[in-house]
Amino acid sequence: MEQSTSGKLPSFCEIALSVPLDKTYTYGLSEALCEGVQTGCRVVVQFGARTLTGVVLSTHSKKPTFKVRPIQQLLDDEAVLSPELIDLGRWISSYYCTPIGIVLKSMLPLGDEMRSRKTVSLTPAGVEAADRFKSTGQVQDPAVSLLLALRRRPLTWVHLLRKQEKSAQYLRRLQQRGLITVKEKQAMRDPTQSRDGILTVSAIANESSAGRKTKGEKWLLGFLRANPGSHDLRSLLVERKDVVSVARKLARGGLVELTVVRKQQQLNVQVGEINLNPDQRSALEAIRKGIEKDRFQTFLLHGVTGSGKTEVYLRATEETVRRGRSALLMVPEIGLTPASASRFFNCFGENIAILHSGMSGMQRAEQWRRIRSGQAQVVLGTRSSVFAPLSNLGLVIVDEEHDNGYKQDEAPRYHGRNVAIVRARNAGAVVVLGSATPSLESRRNTETGKYTLLSLPARIHARPLPSVSLIDMRQEFAKTGKSGLFSGELVDAVQGCINRDEQAMILLNRRGFSRFLLCRSCGNRIECNNCSVALTYHKNGQRLLCHYCDHEEPVPSRCPDCEREFLQFQGTGTQKVEDALNESFPQARIARLDRDSVRGRHDYVSILQAFREGEYNLLVGTQMIAKGHDIPNVTLVGVVDADIGLGVPDFRAAERTFQLLTQVAGRAGRGSKPGLVLLQTVNPDHYAIELVKDQDYQAFYEREVQFRKMLWYPPFTVMASMIVRSRVLSEAVSLSQELSASLHPLPKGLRILGPAEAPMVKLRTEYRYQFLMKSQEHKAIAELLTKARKYALEKEWPATALVIDVDPVNLT
Repeated sequence: MEQSTSGKLPSFCEIALSVPLDKTYTYGLSEALCEGVQTGCRVVVQFGARTLTGVVLSTHSKKPTFKVRPIQQLLDDEAVLSPELIDLGRWISSYYCTPIGIVLKSMLPLGDEMRSRKTVSLTPAGVEAADRFKSTGQVQDPAVSLLLALRRRPLTWVHLLRKQEKSAQYLRRLQQRGLITVKEKQAMRDPTQSRDGILTVSAIANESSAGRKTKGEKWLLGFLRANPGSHDLRSLLVERKDVVSVARKLARGGLVELTVVRKQQQLNVQVGEINLNPDQRSALEAIRKGIEKDRFQTFLLHGVTGSGKTEVYLRATEETVRRGRSALLMVPEIGLTPASASRFFNCFGENIAILHSGMSGMQRAEQWRRIRSGQAQVVLGTRSSVFAPLSNLGLVIVDEEHDNGYKQDEAPRYHGRNVAIVRARNAGAVVVLGSATPSLESRRNTETGKYTLLSLPARIHARPLPSVSLIDMRQEFAKTGKSGLFSGELVDAVQGCINRDEQAMILLNRRGFSRFLLCRSCGNRIECNNCSVALTYHKNGQRLLCHYCDHEEPVPSRCPDCEREFLQFQGTGTQKVEDALNESFPQARIARLDRDSVRGRHDYVSILQAFREGEYNLLVGTQMIAKGHDIPNVTLVGVVDADIGLGVPDFRAAERTFQLLTQVAGRAGRGSKPGLVLLQTVNPDHYAIELVKDQDYQAFYEREVQFRKMLWYPPFTVMASMIVRSRVLSEAVSLSQELSASLHPLPKGLRILGPAEAPMVKLRTEYRYQFLMKSQEHKAIAELLTKARKYALEKEWPATALVIDVDPVNLT
């Protein structure tokens, strides 16, 4: 309960709603609700003709000069957002120029559960009213019948809606009169828990693989063979929602063993005594000293692929928990690291929670409550886990900090890494950013003194980095006289790999069969009706597909423009590479991993697990195969069109190319056998490709920052993008011109480019005109963006007409 300064109970509250307006909204509090409403609680209110859920930001007794509506429903007995998280939300709102209500909505994981788990009960006044109506015999009124039903016992909202017509209308009236309360029912019990503790699973040493098995059974058995030991079932829920039932079935068949680990046992679980090499010990010691100081500090842990960064994370987390503080580990794609997740669960047991978008609403709500109550001090999750309700935060780890997966591509367009750093700063916590290919922004911050650089320059167990060779496809063409997909060197290497019963990965970062369909008569490409992009040919289904809006159409027999029959497929995608590999190596067992072969998380995991177990010896795919995979028998990585990303109209093209090639090269030679990487390119002299040969990040960084500094790009400036969009081309042009005129005079020290056509001028039926802003100070950017948003509101532009992206990672 919150009281005003005069000691009176508050009569009004300020609520943030998920609407595109920079303001809060005042609502009234009934006598029944004024004692229960707290800052950070969720409430249901009427907003125009809609019913919305909002977050209470403050309560007060100052009567507004306008008529206010009352709150319809209080959803929480206690705040779901702490003052610390609300302050973080305000920072995100200000920095990323997004209304606070939209920001706070993205911070809450409880929406699904709220809709399905509401429980209705009578207040004392409701009990009195129900008894009075019963004694007088007035039971025909629908509202009275609801009161009498609730007099017997609390009922779910869904049950009452089914009881009679217009129940929702009557229930809201009863709630407004203070006769009923509507609360959330607690989430379901974690299925991995028994009455005595947590279920763990392990393989039986002599288990037989005979007999037919489901995909889930194959996956679990394969995972246990690849990762010996006992594994907390909660960590495996990351990969398969049915893992508990699968494990129980296999246990009944004697193929795995289920064990209950009691809570008191779990409290004694330690990270273990795996020996660290000198570089790991040095990095860990620096992080430990930072943790001991109990103050904000940011470390950049630059470790080559396979250098043992995860072990450093574990030891740092153990130190943090030992000191009574909480820790957060963020990963860009949690499905890439099941073994790491399992390792964390085995080390911290009951003390760990997991948060990611692949979980159901009920699962996220359960984990949220465990974190908020203090049952879990360690959180492992993806981008949105930065909002986990951890108290006394002491350590934040952002693994693969360079990954674009940390950037949200819809409002609020925040960057999870940057938000994590701000949250740690507010909490006085240590931050560890880990990567084999750090972003230029993070690496630059080590030179300006904002971050401390830690280095892991060698792989664990003294394993060598793979040997990398560049294959100039221009010389290959001159030698053979034909343009083939694979060089002779790559063909020989793949054949040798197959002969030795080793495995290879082949990367082409372009899905589909052919990149476009070209008319040889008029030169036209067949384009998407909704986007200004050529349709990609997919052999499966004989269709042309847009990779942006998913529009598809059959392959035409004639050119739509000149109506001639001279149509020809051009370019290469992963489907064509797979076909070519099957033709060149008929004895090979080949799998493909891209968005076309993966319809869901289970397909992704199944393909990778089958490859890990040796069911396939060749894996072809897009960037999905490039990061996070540790498969010891992979000794060869081949890249087709290594320079494909250099043609993208984005100043980060070289950086992304270097990162992708370095990451995929790191998949080779992670076991006892040495690795070989072959990069096919027509630009072998480009520094982004040339420097991958020696995996020389420092040399790449020095070259790239010269280019960025000369052209005034990040990390030497702050950057923002504005896109004006409309379904009508003339309107998009006129709106962008009007906005441009309204922005002058520009703040001092700010440069603006545009308006101009966006690199992809039409996307999902909307025409797009882009502004790019650069300044050395965020304050100047924020001033201009605020001015633009104010103008759009005053002119009553549609809510989606202006899109703002601060620190954009994609300029297309």
